[in-house]
Amino acid sequence: MSTPLPERAADTTAETPWPVRTLSLKISDYVAKMSPLWVEGQIVQLNRRPGAPTAYVTLRDTEVDMSLSVTVHVNTLDAMGPGLQQGARVVVHAKPTFWTKRGTLHLDARQMRPVGVGDLLARLEHLKQLLRSEGLFDISRKKPLPFLPHTVGLICGRASAAEKDVVENSRRRWPATRFEIRQVAVQGPGTVAEVTAALQELDAAPHVQVIVISRGGGGFEDLLPFSNESLVRAVSAARTPIVSAIGHDEDTPLLDFVADMRASTPTDAAKRIVPDLAEEQQGLQALRAAGARSLHRHLDLERRHLQQLRSRPVLVAPATMVTTRRAEIDTLRERAAYRLSHRLERSHDRVTHLREQLRALSPLQTLERGYAVVRHAEGEIITDVAAVEPDELLRVTVATGDFAVRPVS
Repeated sequence: MSTPLPERAADTTAETPWPVRTLSLKISDYVAKMSPLWVEGQIVQLNRRPGAPTAYVTLRDTEVDMSLSVTVHVNTLDAMGPGLQQGARVVVHAKPTFWTKRGTLHLDARQMRPVGVGDLLARLEHLKQLLRSEGLFDISRKKPLPFLPHTVGLICGRASAAEKDVVENSRRRWPATRFEIRQVAVQGPGTVAEVTAALQELDAAPHVQVIVISRGGGGFEDLLPFSNESLVRAVSAARTPIVSAIGHDEDTPLLDFVADMRASTPTDAAKRIVPDLAEEQQGLQALRAAGARSLHRHLDLERRHLQQLRSRPVLVAPATMVTTRRAEIDTLRERAAYRLSHRLERSHDRVTHLREQLRALSPLQTLERGYAVVRHAEGEIITDVAAVEPDELLRVTVATGDFAVRPVS
């Protein structure tokens, strides 16, 4: 009697494994439970055999290198018109199916519709508004380009005209321009991944001071990778200034809005990243000439000023300054002596006048006129006869001295 198989994958062991058929059938059962769905992609392979009712399509993701096999009835393909070809973007309504015999997953297409330019434009406009609302397009985020970068990073297609335009025109303007070139896919599903990887590599290089992402012209769908959200965000996060040179002047992928500088063409990018040596030399010569003229004008002005100074009398005859100052000093000394003498005379007269006034008011002057001062023995001046006692010894002061007296009864 055989051992029963586990019901669940988690219950399998090395001793009780599932046979391949069991796993294949279980996967088929799981996939069969999935509902039909709409999926978008790009047709990269279309096999349609004459007389066969079914065609086989390989549908690849528009951004990364992933693909699925699709079976579709020829009537569904015919309904899309004669314009359907490899590279077209389509949306497919399909039912996932797992082929147990080969162990492969494919989509059984029920409907297929081309993705129109209007739909793509609407999606791009929505993404554009989203990125703008996040501030990724703000002028304040733009980094200035260096005047003369040490090394220019260039991301371009393999052996492309855009590479030639940027390199040759840059070196025509500044012959010593150095480049770090990364050749990548600029069209197709691998574009976003390869451009992003090259951008991150160049951004990490310290000697690369500006990065140019360049591609020549193309159709609307050819330039769609340069409006990819992940690529746009990678450019926004870069520390190195980025120049977008995609397509022609009328082409405006979202990369143009987030880059630090937009160039209308690869040739225009060359003009943006390096200065023109001839123009700089001409500008330098013009500055040197202007500087020389300014210096000559300044020298002429100073020379005239010096001549004016030398023509003054004090420099023509230097002794004049000493003579003039000596005369001024003599005059001032005479004036000072006169004023001092006059002031002394007035002060002497004032002192004499004050002396006479003081002498006239002096008690001694009164005594010299015959008056006397009578005091008690204690020194108190007597002004009233009633204050004198009989036989009291009094002291009399006259102009030349004093003496004692006794009053007569």
